[in-house]
Amino acid sequence: MTTLRSRIIAWAGRLYLARTRKKGFDLSRMSFLPESVLMPLRRDGLDPVNDLGAVREKEPVTKLPVPIAANVWLVTGYDEVKAVLGKANAFSSDFTNLVGKAGAGAEQNPGGLGFADPPVHTRLRRLLTPEFTMRRLGRLTPRIHEIVEERLDAMERAGKNGEPVDIVHHFALPIPSLVICELLGVPYEDRADFERLSAARFDLFSGANASFGAISESLSYFRDVVKKQRQDPGDGLLGMIVKEHGDSVSDEELAGLADGVLTGGFETTASMLALGALVLLQDPEHFAALKDGDESVDRYVEELLRYLTVVQVAFPRFAREDLEIGGVQIASGDVVLCSLSGADRDGKLGPEMEQFDPTRNVPSHLAFGYGIHRCVGAELARMELRAAYPALVRRFPTMRLAAGPEELTFRKLSIVYGIDSLPVHLDG
Repeated sequence: MTTLRSRIIAWAGRLYLARTRKKGFDLSRMSFLPESVLMPLRRDGLDPVNDLGAVREKEPVTKLPVPIAANVWLVTGYDEVKAVLGKANAFSSDFTNLVGKAGAGAEQNPGGLGFADPPVHTRLRRLLTPEFTMRRLGRLTPRIHEIVEERLDAMERAGKNGEPVDIVHHFALPIPSLVICELLGVPYEDRADFERLSAARFDLFSGANASFGAISESLSYFRDVVKKQRQDPGDGLLGMIVKEHGDSVSDEELAGLADGVLTGGFETTASMLALGALVLLQDPEHFAALKDGDESVDRYVEELLRYLTVVQVAFPRFAREDLEIGGVQIASGDVVLCSLSGADRDGKLGPEMEQFDPTRNVPSHLAFGYGIHRCVGAELARMELRAAYPALVRRFPTMRLAAGPEELTFRKLSIVYGIDSLPVHLDG
């Protein structure tokens, strides 16, 4: 079976290679991804697969045997990943590198910060940054705590007869989706679409075309939102940008920015809330330690971010020039994939990095990326996690898992790692 699968991949690769020579590198046309590329997206429960650590220890910068025209490099070492992500002038993140110049029409180009290079990236980030300062985010603090308490009430109602309650459905998904609605200034009733579209874009198990379809649908939705905000600007992020910058920012740019906020602020935080709860529930001592919500919360949140690193791989980088990373020569035009989950488990950072240990001196993790593309909403995510974990423990101090480890199902082949369901008994 393995041999047959390898032959099929090789045949498809030769066919795809012939097409790319004519049309350029176009991921939207790529209906398969070789196993060597998928390995950094695989996990064994909460941990990256052993193969990823083995590759990092042997070759932190290694060439992947993929059947496309360009060389593809996997970077797994902490220092090497920082070197790539920190060289914005040497690497491009522009979306057209993935879909080709001819196929990068406005209807499918997500724009936003993650897929833009300077000077476009610089201008767009300047639009967003003021809305993500602690002063501006402070206005969301009371609402975040209200949303958390509302979701705890919903959990209590769902488990009033002693039935198991799903943390993913009742807690982890609603909190960030409601916060994003509040931040952007869009209707709460739209959060079901947020959840569906955000999860679909990161799911490579369904193929690249499905991911691009979710992006296209999301952008179409946000174009309609932007049109409404143009007519009647609200107090959310989109309305504030419209008020302050007017027509100097286009509808397409605003839709791309909103899509980027959804991309970076919903699925990632939802996965952190669910998987973080699982980590804590596996150790009653850790779970109880968050009850008082004191300064220890910060240590727990940062270590959970490092340990889980739910964004497993950074957006692809494309070398603009010949350069050296970790002693390896990267040629102009090569594709570089940075494994954030691999880098955050690098033994160079300290002993036993494969273990969750909130007492350690937490290194500067890469859960939010690094360099100019570091997540602009990092502080908002931290605010949600710091509010949610202690509140969950205080409300349900004897909560326990309602399923064994073998019964839990995790997301397969997703750039943002997550769990499908996390049933718990509220009263232990």
